[in-house]
Order: sequence, then structure tokens, then C-alpha cells
Amino acid sequence: MIPEIKKIKTNKKKSKIIWKFFFLIFLINIILFNWNEVSWLFHYRVAPRGIQSIIFQEDRIVERYDKDNTIKINAIGISAPIIIPDGNTDVDIYNALKGGVAHFPGSPFPGEKGVSILLGHSSPPGWPKIDYEWVFTEVEELERGDEIKIYFNGYLFTYIMTEQIFLEVGEQVPHYYSNKKEIILLSCWPPGKNIKRIGIRAVLTK
Repeated sequence: MIPEIKKIKTNKKKSKIIWKFFFLIFLINIILFNWNEVSWLFHYRVAPRGIQSIIFQEDRIVERYDKDNTIKINAIGISAPIIIPDGNTDVDIYNALKGGVAHFPGSPFPGEKGVSILLGHSSPPGWPKIDYEWVFTEVEELERGDEIKIYFNGYLFTYIMTEQIFLEVGEQVPHYYSNKKEIILLSCWPPGKNIKRIGIRAVLTK
């Protein structure tokens, strides 16, 4: 009887292993056939805020805010939505700029390591405030130490202005792959003209 009992137990164990194997194959197939619906689970940038909180906090304590993605610069009276373009073409970015300040595709998001690039229109003095064409008109007036507040994905990130840079049209932003957490506000310069680019660099403080 003892050998038969051992044989039965062995068969049951093998059966459980086989069922686990088939269940795993079934689960993988479900994920593959429904990838468009579940892919967000594997992408931290669009994952639920509970997952994002683990990623963004790292060694910092940040306070949660029930607020849309927004940039606020009190020194020059700016408050505008931050828009994530639908794609990375010029048309996608232009459409995003109509609704506020556009995040440059491919650059880190606010709160992440690296240089997050935020694009905004500028316009000549007296230009009507339509479609946020005016939003970065006065960024040249910012001084070192001025605060730039970014509400993003439910968190507030406060940056301090460190320098002003000027770039030729098409010139790459310097230190694009910085190990620090920075932002650059980028716009046409002089306001309303496409001669150069002005960049306002700021580093995350809290």
C-alpha cells in the first residue's frame, strides 16, 4: 500500500505543476491579446498614482495635490496648463501649445532625473491673450532664485531658476542628459520672432 500511496501523491504533484503551467500560458495569452487595454500596467509613466508615488518620491517626501498638470510662476504672473502632446511631430506639439505649455516629447517628465523641456509661445507686447500665445513672453525677466512651481501627476515640484541661456534655432539644449532634476522653459526670442531661442534653466529643490 505504501508504494501506491507514494505513486498517487507523485501524480497529484505532477498534475498541479501541469495545471500551473497551463494557467501561466493562458495568462500570458490574455495579456498579449489585450495588450492595448493592459499595457499601462507595465508603463510607470502612465501607471496609477499609487505606483507613481513609489517612483517619484525616491528619497524625498512630497505632498499630494488634487490639481491638474500646471505651471505657476508668480514672479511674472503665469499660470498655465501643462499639455502632453499626442505625438512627437511638429503638428502634435503645435496643437498642444494651443492649450498651454507643451512638454517636449522624449524629455523626462517633471520630477524625474534629467532635463525636462517645457515649450511655450511668446508674443510681442500688447498681443491679445489668445491660445496661450503669450505664456512665455516675459520669461526673460526671471532672475536667479525665482521659483517655478510645477504641479504634475498629483505632486508639486518646486524649481529654482539658475540661469538664462540663448540658443540658435535648431541648437540642442546643453546638458540634456543631466543627472540632476531640472527643467528648461524654452521659447522664441525676441518675443514674437523666430530669430533665437531663450531658455530658462531651473533645478528641483523640493
